[in-house]
Amino acid sequence: MTSTKHRTRIGSRIKELRDLQGMSQGRLAELTGLNIPNISRIENGKYSTGLDILANIAEALGAELDIQ
Repeated sequence: MTSTKHRTRIGSRIKELRDLQGMSQGRLAELTGLNIPNISRIENGKYSTGLDILANIAEALGAELDIQ
């Protein structure tokens, strides 16, 4: 799997979790210290992010990072 596919899959999952909670991108940005455009880019697989940021997003969504 290419890194673009990984980013797209992870971003889609972040968006799915955020939507399930009825959380806006703005609220997720507030909780993580990121800005809204970066949240959007992450969700659309257009932004490569590190583990620290992913961990912050997961925590804000009440999820855990897991390697399958």
